[in-house]
Amino acid sequence: MRYYLLLTFLLITSLSIAQIDLNYYLPDVKYNEDITRPEQFFGHQVGEWHLSHDKLYMYMQRLAEQSPRMHYIEYARSYEERPLSYLLISSEKNLERIDAIKEEHVALCNPSLAADLNTSKMPVVVYQGYSIHGNEASGGNAAALVAYYLAAAKGRDIDRLLDNAVILLDPCFNPDGFHRFSTWANMHKNKHLTSDPQDREYDEEWPRGRTNHYWFDLNRDWLPIQHPESRGRIRVFHEWKPNILTDHHEMGSNSTFFFQPGVPQRTNPITPPKNQELTGKIGEFHAAALDEIGSLYFSKERYDDFYYGKGSTYPDANGGIGILFEQASSRGHLQETDNGKLSFPFTIRNQVVTSFSTQEAAIALREDLLNYQRDFYQSAMNEARRAPVKGYVFAEPNDKGKLQEFLKLLLQHKVEVHKNNATINANGKQFKANNSYIVPTNQAQYRLIRGMFETSTSFQDSLFYDVSTWTLPLAFNLQYAAVKGNINLGEKVTIEATRTQGIAPDFSEYAYLMEWKEYYAPTALNRILQQDLRAKVATQAFEINGKGFKEGTIMIPVQNQPFNANAMYNLMQQLAKETGVAIYDMDSGLSPVGIDLGSSDFVPLQQPKVLLLVGDGVTSYDAGEVWHQLDQRYEIPVSMIETTELSNANLDRYNVIIMPNGSYNRISAPAIQEMKEWVLAGGTIIGIKNAIGWLKDKNLASVEYKASPRRNSSVRRPYNKRGGDSGSYVIGGAIFEIAIDQTHPLFYGYEQNTMPIFRRGTLFLQPAKNPYATPAVYTANPLLSGYIKPANTNAIKNSASIVVSGKGRGKVICMADNPNFRAFWFGTNKIFANAVFFGNIISNGAVNR
Repeated sequence: MRYYLLLTFLLITSLSIAQIDLNYYLPDVKYNEDITRPEQFFGHQVGEWHLSHDKLYMYMQRLAEQSPRMHYIEYARSYEERPLSYLLISSEKNLERIDAIKEEHVALCNPSLAADLNTSKMPVVVYQGYSIHGNEASGGNAAALVAYYLAAAKGRDIDRLLDNAVILLDPCFNPDGFHRFSTWANMHKNKHLTSDPQDREYDEEWPRGRTNHYWFDLNRDWLPIQHPESRGRIRVFHEWKPNILTDHHEMGSNSTFFFQPGVPQRTNPITPPKNQELTGKIGEFHAAALDEIGSLYFSKERYDDFYYGKGSTYPDANGGIGILFEQASSRGHLQETDNGKLSFPFTIRNQVVTSFSTQEAAIALREDLLNYQRDFYQSAMNEARRAPVKGYVFAEPNDKGKLQEFLKLLLQHKVEVHKNNATINANGKQFKANNSYIVPTNQAQYRLIRGMFETSTSFQDSLFYDVSTWTLPLAFNLQYAAVKGNINLGEKVTIEATRTQGIAPDFSEYAYLMEWKEYYAPTALNRILQQDLRAKVATQAFEINGKGFKEGTIMIPVQNQPFNANAMYNLMQQLAKETGVAIYDMDSGLSPVGIDLGSSDFVPLQQPKVLLLVGDGVTSYDAGEVWHQLDQRYEIPVSMIETTELSNANLDRYNVIIMPNGSYNRISAPAIQEMKEWVLAGGTIIGIKNAIGWLKDKNLASVEYKASPRRNSSVRRPYNKRGGDSGSYVIGGAIFEIAIDQTHPLFYGYEQNTMPIFRRGTLFLQPAKNPYATPAVYTANPLLSGYIKPANTNAIKNSASIVVSGKGRGKVICMADNPNFRAFWFGTNKIFANAVFFGNIISNGAVNR
């Protein structure tokens, strides 16, 4: 029988896709003829063409209009204003009382209510999500078929499913990327399909369709929630608290099909063992379903359940079971692979089949899943009561904007936060009453809190599918500590209470001073400069009107400006209100301590005119992080030019060129010469990570590398250890400590001498020969959290994090680390902002040549 099915599969992959009908995908049952079939709505069978997002969501709307089993719910909009939505699916009788079902289900996650609930009759909640990577399109296309089956199928099986389950079917987690990829695949499709993997259909143009509008991987954003797609999804997640969440992906074309569990020893240790036990039981249903249609698969290898910021792992910290599916990708319509010709319909069918096997498992294990969910939160509370740590206290007295973003993140994950009512001394720090916050561990989200706040430097395995650490207060560069004694909780914090305003000035006809401490100070400064107003930055500290002002303070004179005094005052009031900055009115320029306001140590600033280099070779994630930071947070327009087109550009339009991590070998010789002349004339280049190597090779930057450690190849090792041995040298994502020079323009606004920084990769820089050109170095014992091989520790300690080079009047700022990582490393964002705004004011005597 299985031989016959496998032979059938091989024959189908060689048939014309247009010959495939609905029976290829769906169970052979009767269907309600009043429900529109997919091919009737789209004008073609699913798999013949790639569905665009607009077709997909409109079909979801049509099904909800026609079927009493479904409600269509829009929960967010993407950056490109595409709707994110899900179908709420259950039996008619369940939908009539759906609010009561939801309330009872969510109560399972409340230990004070859960004990009295009877799970024997309670529906299981399954959240099925597709194509969070837009060019992994088989999932989103499968969603249309799964939705049709749930809307139209008849018989005992579908009745049993709908009576015992509530299904949230989210057809596309990433509308913008999905739409982008569908356009590419369809515009290159042949009438007579080519399976040649070298064909342009299978080689997308940069930045490709995997990511969202700003080129972010949304499957790394479940915990950081920095994008509208993720914020909406997490809101739905906590509204329903699903027992199972599935995340349908694709992988390399020469693979087969993966379902979880992942690598056992790489499961996050916070996750209860029962989670993996249930994951394994659910996996048995997937195996049986794939066996039935003759599809090859694997499990318990390659992928893991460690980082809580992925869709298949976030549920593990929230009382559910996350399931990752990875289907070998056709990346178009038909492609030759190691396993034969792989057709788009075949990839879709595997996603459909495992969607159904998930539903089957959910019904079979319904009470186990519901009881596990209840026990998850009850045992979490018990663990919290036994644990020595009773809470995490944190503070940020100098940056309300950054603190507000952190509080919002916690609250969106349903973490309870309180104001701190008593001064706490912990870990060598003092946290003052009413000026700090505390997260008590004795709450339902205890395990997620541990995943957010704990640090770790000891691991069972040296390999990680993603980052090895993500400690959130370190990412935000907050003062924080674990509290082991009694805690005194104050008022509970709400989203509304996190909103803060800055310090607004009184009217002045002389000048205003704006402190640079606040996270959104760069936004305020950019708004000022966009109005063609003159602004200067203090390069020395001073005191005026009894208040001290540090380097980085912005001075905006009132006289000889395009605005009159009243308009200037109104603008300062608006900036303080909208960006949270502190602005002070000055009636005199005389300072009793330090520089006067008319001193030449106040240096004029230019409005940033930014060129971001993009295109093949440039890492799209890193480029997108730059674009997002400048566009969304600092409100700075960004010009983007592909490296191959740089020779045709007029560089005089820009004063800052940003080169994200990547390879720049496609830049032509004439363009390189133009860049050199542009730097000599006073331009600023910001080179990040591997861009530094290109800048060094082209004599644009004067930097030296420290050698990366290598394994002693003369020592014999087992052949099957080669992958792990090599991978153990990778720094896939860890947090380190750097020592900084607060008086340097790149660190204006920072209040401590050391700070955390995120590191990926093994690029190690030597400190510059010029003693003023290395404003940040790794400390002697730099590891704060995460995995690093001891040999790499020796290489990274005392190495340079930033080296400032120079040519002529220009500056080339070399950053060994990405200051904008995944948009949630708020703590290092200001380094990047300072490079953009203040790079050109760095003294020519303080650069490496």
